[in-house]
Amino acid sequence: MTAPSDLDTARPASPELLRSVFRKHAAGVAVITARGRRGPVGFTATSLASVSAEPPMLSFGVGTGGSSWPVIATSEHVGVHVLGEHQQELAATFARRGADRFGPATAWREGPEGVPVLDDVPAWMVCKVVARVPAGDHRIVIAEVLLGDPSGQGRPLLYHQGRFNGLRD
Repeated sequence: MTAPSDLDTARPASPELLRSVFRKHAAGVAVITARGRRGPVGFTATSLASVSAEPPMLSFGVGTGGSSWPVIATSEHVGVHVLGEHQQELAATFARRGADRFGPATAWREGPEGVPVLDDVPAWMVCKVVARVPAGDHRIVIAEVLLGDPSGQGRPLLYHQGRFNGLRD
């Protein structure tokens, strides 16, 4: 086995190194929502992962400095929405600081457990939060899936090289 020729360009661990490496990693795009006392909150996540089939569980990361964290920190339930490639603007809205995420441009309704459910997504789930695990400046939220709908239309939205993209054939 031969070593890659670029070992001499390796850099020490840093936030910039991590970001640079993960720009090379294509990830699915989701929006996480929850109901707060002052209204709904939500954010764009690329850290969504399946955790367990029995019981059905998933995880996602949320920054503790983000505007949604105070609600996610205490919510019993969250909505998880898999976005389609036709929803780049929606993904950008939920990623942008200070954006009116649930304004007139966002089609949504109150779903089970009071969770905001976004319209026109390829798939969504309502989940019960079972754990929040500290991880640096984030928390890894582990949630059990209660119900959902995978019957929406559209190909998945991906995040790669700092941009939202669709799949190519």
